[in-house]
Amino acid sequence: MTNNKVIKNASWIIGCRIVQAILNLIVSMLTARFLGPDNFGIINYAASLVAFAVPIMQLGLSGVLVREIVTSPEEEGKTVGTALILSFLSSVLSVLGVTAFAFFVNAGETVTITVCFLYSLLLLFQALEMTQYWFQAKYLSKYTSLIMLAAYAVTTAYKIFLLATGKSVYWFALSYAIDYSLIAIGLLAFYKKLGTQKLSFSKKRAKELLSRSKYYIISDLMVVVFAQVSKILLKLMTEDAADAAVGYYSAAINCTTVTSFVFIAIIDSMRPLILECKEKDEKAFERNQKMLYSIVIFLSLAQSLAITLLAKPLIIILYGADYLPALTSLQIVSWYSVFSYIGSVRNIWILAEGKQKYLWVINLMGAIFNIILNFTLIPTLGILGASISTLVTQFFTNIVTGFIIKPIRYNNKLIFESLDPRILINAFKKIIKR
Repeated sequence: MTNNKVIKNASWIIGCRIVQAILNLIVSMLTARFLGPDNFGIINYAASLVAFAVPIMQLGLSGVLVREIVTSPEEEGKTVGTALILSFLSSVLSVLGVTAFAFFVNAGETVTITVCFLYSLLLLFQALEMTQYWFQAKYLSKYTSLIMLAAYAVTTAYKIFLLATGKSVYWFALSYAIDYSLIAIGLLAFYKKLGTQKLSFSKKRAKELLSRSKYYIISDLMVVVFAQVSKILLKLMTEDAADAAVGYYSAAINCTTVTSFVFIAIIDSMRPLILECKEKDEKAFERNQKMLYSIVIFLSLAQSLAITLLAKPLIIILYGADYLPALTSLQIVSWYSVFSYIGSVRNIWILAEGKQKYLWVINLMGAIFNIILNFTLIPTLGILGASISTLVTQFFTNIVTGFIIKPIRYNNKLIFESLDPRILINAFKKIIKR
């Protein structure tokens, strides 16, 4: 029965996000061409700054909420309500922080500063998205999927209107806040309808949540460092056409994430099952952990190979010939997602085993490693240096550190055991059967 729930849950997420991905492709193709590499680069620079604020806004709560709801269902109203209040208060400070950073670091660049402020407004509404983890824990992702699809459809129509009327880059920056606001409103409305407990704030629950989530704040922040620092350093360290360099690199990264919704859906859907198994059946826990690794690794390897071989037509179709300088960069970064998804699955194991305290060590090591690589390679290689740094950092953080840090070394054993193709074949047999 539980496996059926997982499959149905994943099916809803994947089905709705396929439609969303198609809409996103169409709008992205048109927007990238309309804005050009320079303005597209500014938008992505703002996105990178906001990405740094997200872990601070979330206070690490996104890493623990599903488990807290699964293990303490009698307090789910307090858990979700407290998380919403804490993250919203933090989001206000985050918006101010992003704007202040852009004001001082990009002094005199009025367009960049304004875009960063408008883009950062999405943090206020993303903070109210904490409700989605209740839906995940209850295997009700069909509701979150439909809400997100509806919100994205409205935002897509809005962006098409902007393109048709030739609006400035400011309006595009604001569109992301509109998207998150619609999602937040929809999630809260459906929780009110489906939830059995009223949302409330509890100081005691706040202390309990923060005591468990504190490890994820620094950890998530470090993840952002090696995911986004390349764009920021390209903007600050590239002397000629800095905005265009960010635009090319962002186009390469975006091409690799076209199908990310599939992997996110699979991982999110199996997370509650794996956490439940840890409480009841250790063998089932490891079996499902290895199965998830196997699915994610083999699918991402196939994707990376396809992107490498089809890189040129992919860029031309998605972004146009103006973005062809991103070709080699795309062929390099297409392989980083393999190790990135491994890291996402590993974090489930770390949470289940109660080893969260090692997350900040893992990601701090990765962040330092990434910064050193970027400072070394970007001045001489530009976007190629940023791409190499991204790939090598993901391998180091999600594979090498597993050997360095003894308490999580066993997880690497599960990773290598999951490379047995029979695990993947059995997984698909179960899916087809059900």
